[in-house]
Amino acid sequence: MQVLATAAAGMFAAADRLSASAQRTAAWGAEQTQAESKIDLAHEAVEQISAKTDFKANAEVAKTADEMMGALLDMKV
Repeated sequence: MQVLATAAAGMFAAADRLSASAQRTAAWGAEQTQAESKIDLAHEAVEQISAKTDFKANAEVAKTADEMMGALLDMKV
């Protein structure tokens, strides 16, 4: 089912975005002087919230597609 593949791809992309943002946030604390850091923590916080929301939305799409497939199979039986 193509919807499940699309939702899975969206979840992987969101997880990758969250991981990259987490790594940038961790690097901010390791900088020599945080004043010279080019990492914007506000942007990273927004990115992490956005990635989390995207992941949840794609998970709901997968859940709905699964429920719809189950309903279709129940009708055929």
